[in-house]
Amino acid sequence: MITRERLLDGSLLAEWRAAALPGAPLRSDAEIEASLEDALSRRPGNRGADVWVFGYGSLIWNPTFLFDEQQAAVTKGWHRRFCIWTRTGRGTPDRPGLTLALDRGGACRGVAFRISAHQAEHELLLLWRREMASGVYEARWASLRLADGRRTDAVTFVANRSHERYVRGLTTAEIAACLATAKGPLGTCAEYFRNTVDHLDQLGLPDNGLHRIRREMNGLAVPLLAASV
Repeated sequence: MITRERLLDGSLLAEWRAAALPGAPLRSDAEIEASLEDALSRRPGNRGADVWVFGYGSLIWNPTFLFDEQQAAVTKGWHRRFCIWTRTGRGTPDRPGLTLALDRGGACRGVAFRISAHQAEHELLLLWRREMASGVYEARWASLRLADGRRTDAVTFVANRSHERYVRGLTTAEIAACLATAKGPLGTCAEYFRNTVDHLDQLGLPDNGLHRIRREMNGLAVPLLAASV
C-alpha cells in the first residue's frame, strides 16, 4: 500500500528499490531531493506563496500529503492517458499493467490541492518520493482554472516520453484488456482504474475516455475480474 507513513519512514522506497528490475534502478534520496529543488527553482510567481498540486489519477483518492484546500480544476495542453507500463507496482515483468500520466494535447479535469507555504517543502518531498523515483514522470508547472474561477499554477506530473516505460498507440480494447487482468504488489490495475473513474464521477468530473475504457472492460468475458483478486 502507498501510505503517508511508509513514505515518511522510507520503507516504501526501500521496498521499491529492492524490487527494481535489472537496468532500471530507482533514484537515490539525494537525486530525488535535487529533482524537487530543481522543480521549485522553476516555479512561476511568488516563491514564498502556498503551492498547488494537480492530481488526475491516484492522487485524487489517495493523496498521502497534507493540504489545506482542494478544488476541482482544469488544465489545458495536457490530457489524462494510460501510457505508462508498470512492471513492479500493479503489474509484473511478464504481464505489465498500465498507469496514468498526463500526455501532450487536449485538456484534463482533476483536483487541485493547496499546500501551505510553511509545509510545502516537506509535503512535496513525500510526493517526490512517490512519483519521481523512477524518472518515468517529469514535474511540470501547469496553469489551472479552479472551480471558483481563480487561476493559478500547480505542479503536476507528465509522461517522460523518452522513458522506456512510456507507450503510445494502444487501442481502447488493448488498454481495457490490460487493466482488467494486470496485478502486482500494489494491487490490481482494475482497482486503480475503478477508484479513479468513481471519484471523478462523484466529483462531477466524468472523463469520456475513461468511460469508453470501462464499457470495453464490461464487455470482456471476465469484466473487472482483477478488482476482486
